[in-house]
Formats: sequence, structure tokens, C-alpha cells
Amino acid sequence: MIIAIDGPAASGKGTLAKRIAAHYGLRHLDSGSLYRAVARDTLAGGGDLTDARAAAGAASRLDIATLGDPALRTPGMGEAASVVAKHPEVRAVLFDYQRNFARAKPGAVLDGRDIGTVICPDADVKLFVTATPEERARRRYLELRQIGVAISEDEVLDDIRRRDERDRNRSVAPLRQAEDAVLLDTTNLDIDAAFKAAIDLIEAAMGQAGRAG
Repeated sequence: MIIAIDGPAASGKGTLAKRIAAHYGLRHLDSGSLYRAVARDTLAGGGDLTDARAAAGAASRLDIATLGDPALRTPGMGEAASVVAKHPEVRAVLFDYQRNFARAKPGAVLDGRDIGTVICPDADVKLFVTATPEERARRRYLELRQIGVAISEDEVLDDIRRRDERDRNRSVAPLRQAEDAVLLDTTNLDIDAAFKAAIDLIEAAMGQAGRAG
């Protein structure tokens, strides 16, 4: 069973994906953490984020065990990740890892920007999770404030809008809703309500697939 969850930054897709994976006993991969780690390692090696060769080199040497690094969750790293994610060379290196992760038993929940459109186009269920930029900025601001990051909500909103623009307009694997993905707008939902809505959508999609089969 493969569940693909896509959506823009701070839409709640990552938190939902973790809970959904736990609910169904599946593995979980936050694909955004891969690009954050590539950005981290590119910078640590003295490379330029806009240098496709340097970023692809960092991707090829990526240590998956470091994806839990707290430094990956800082706002600057999110911005950096969206820069390296524009490089086709980086996406090519990470493509096989993500697809193999999804195909390994017992299945997986993957969240990102291009899971349902590129990585797992044949996923059993696809969700596209979104919320207004203002609501996403509010959530991210509260998260950052809790860990002591000094930043204003307006700055977070500007960052989110820049990332949305970059993610939607990159030449390779842009952020978009797959034609067969179900839309889940979490603007007015807390995490518990969003989780319930997601499970209902997944169960409905699985039921339809079962009847079609």
C-alpha cells in the first residue's frame, strides 16, 4: 500500500503523513528532508546552492541517518532546500531512493511536492493537502517560536510565498495536484480534524478502488 501526500510548505502534510503511516502500520518518508539535507551538505562542503554539480554531489553522498538533524527544520534550510530541488541532477539522484522506499514492504506513506505526480504516479491513494498562505505562515511561525527562532510572522509569510513561487514554477517536477489526487484543505482544521478527514478520504478511495477491482 502506497499513499502519496503532496502539498505546499507548512500545509500540515508532514504531520498528517506521520499519523497516517502509524495508523496503517506503514513506513514514512518526508521527502522534503532529503532536499534539506542535500542543501545542508552542499553548504557544509563550501558549495553554492545554485551549482547543480555541487548539489548533485552532495545528494549522491547523502547519509540517510542524518535526516533527523534538528538543523534541517530551520527556516533558512527550507529556503535552501527549494533552491537545490530545482536542479534536475539532484532530483535524479534522489528519485531511485524515494521510489525504492515506497515499494518496500509493507508499503509507505510519502509526503512531498511531486510524490503523486513523479515518484509514485501509481500510488494506491493520493492526497493533495493545502491551506491558505496566511494560515500556513501562522503555523510555521508558531513552530519556530516554540524552538526559539527569532523571526516575525510577516517574514515567515514572505518565505512561504517565495517557496510557493519557486516550487510551482520550477522546470522539473513542479508542485501541482495530480489529476487523481483528492484535495484536502486544512485551513480551518486542527490536526485531529485534518487527520480524521484524511482517513475518511483514504478509506473512501480504497473502497472505490476495491469496487473497481
